[in-house]
Amino acid sequence: MGCSRSEIFVILYSLFFFVSLATPTSVNENFLRCLSLNSNYSTPITKVIYTPQNSSYSSVLDFTIQNLRFVSPSTPKPRLIITPLHVSHVQAAVICSKKYGMHIRVRSGGHDFDGLSYMAEVPFIIVDLIELRSITVDIEDGSVWVEGGATLGEVYYSIVNKSRTHAFPAGLCASVGVGGHISGGGSGTLMRKYGMAADNILDAHIVDSNGRLLDRESMGEDLFWAIRGGGAASFGIITAWKLRLVPVPPAVTVFSVPRTLDEDGMKTIGKWQQMADKLPADLWLRVVLTSVNGSREGEATMIPTYQSLYLGNASEMVGLVNESFPELGLELKDCTEMSWIESVLYFSGLTGQPLEILLNRTVFKVYFTSKADYVTHPIPEAGLQGIRKLYAEEDAGVPTLYFYPYGGRMSEISETEIAFPHRKGNLYLIDYALTWGGEGAEEASQRHVEWLRKLHRYMTPYVSKNPRSAYLNYRDLDIGRNNINTTSYAQASVWGFKYFGNNFNKLVRIKTKVDPTNFFWNEQSIPSLAPRWKN
Repeated sequence: MGCSRSEIFVILYSLFFFVSLATPTSVNENFLRCLSLNSNYSTPITKVIYTPQNSSYSSVLDFTIQNLRFVSPSTPKPRLIITPLHVSHVQAAVICSKKYGMHIRVRSGGHDFDGLSYMAEVPFIIVDLIELRSITVDIEDGSVWVEGGATLGEVYYSIVNKSRTHAFPAGLCASVGVGGHISGGGSGTLMRKYGMAADNILDAHIVDSNGRLLDRESMGEDLFWAIRGGGAASFGIITAWKLRLVPVPPAVTVFSVPRTLDEDGMKTIGKWQQMADKLPADLWLRVVLTSVNGSREGEATMIPTYQSLYLGNASEMVGLVNESFPELGLELKDCTEMSWIESVLYFSGLTGQPLEILLNRTVFKVYFTSKADYVTHPIPEAGLQGIRKLYAEEDAGVPTLYFYPYGGRMSEISETEIAFPHRKGNLYLIDYALTWGGEGAEEASQRHVEWLRKLHRYMTPYVSKNPRSAYLNYRDLDIGRNNINTTSYAQASVWGFKYFGNNFNKLVRIKTKVDPTNFFWNEQSIPSLAPRWKN
């Protein structure tokens, strides 16, 4: 049974009264009244508003903050959190925030590397989509509708419950939210066969800066292009995706084999760099450089581990790998056949866990920092040795470099097909990751962040240039940020061309058209060339 409009306002007024007594920075009465008037009364918005005075405010805020660096008293906090139960709640949040000059941050899974989905340096609210996560799989149609608050694990789990021979080409971390991951690109083990997650979007529902709910037809092809790889947060709030399912065999093959970094080991990495992007599209083979204890106490070094997925049986895989990459010395005993969904657990470090672990939204909470680079020419042995020396300097954290191979389908899709531009000419992507924990982890954060920055600077001669390309889903505010409340084209170009290449200018034109007042602003949002809207 729903509440009447007058009952809702009495509740909201009371909420405001007690909040306003407690803090001068709280939202005002008019803002709360606006939320009431613009939302669906059958699901009252009062039930999904959390202010700092609510006992559950902190738990709701912290629940999907995946990076523990940002769970601290000094982290900027929202004036309120809305967890919509209905799209009308999202629309109300946009309409009222725009009317009363409040910034919005939108959280799907909470994995933004620099925390932009749940913190800001200006007064803001969070629209947390955690309750909007229904998934409808249609095997006959070859598609799945996914609400914006679902995680990749929930998507994979829903698909496998309908079919063991269908999949969706996206990332390896099950707790990542679909809203940001897919709109920024979305890479995984199937990318060389089927492209990025964003390459497999069929339709979308988005709430624009005027609070309208649009689908592909009503938003138009320009905006639909932009939200596929250009980051939807600059343009609106994704409430649902329609995604293309892709076929996978009943059994796939995986392996994970560590090797040493002696003279032959360096040559093996060199050979991988020359051939990984040229392997058949059914074969994905990455290198993971991990930190291990050295021969002397307190000394760290690194070892390479080669990890692979093949859409076929083990004997075929061994033949293909040894034909192109005999230096690896792969044997049949190194390989394991399993279902595709089991391979998701395998590469997530969850082998042996029940499939329900995919539904856990908080399984990987750690202190971490990360960056990304694209490599267009093999890194020479001297460059790899330099990485090894830097690993020895990081003795408290766990540094890991992931080399993700491109090529295959990634080289066939034009860089202008969607907003995600990184295609032909890229050998592989580097994901620089550093995690740490233990006593004093929070106090040590800045030291670890500086170490990764040092490694990133060291890599400058060995990675892409003019621009030094970056990947939006590995958010990095070090490469540039907008001024508070403003976004100039010149300033945004510094990071914009790194993320989007020549697609950046088209993204700016679309942003200017669909959000001329720059309502959807953040530290790395696409700039609008129209005059900024003011209260």
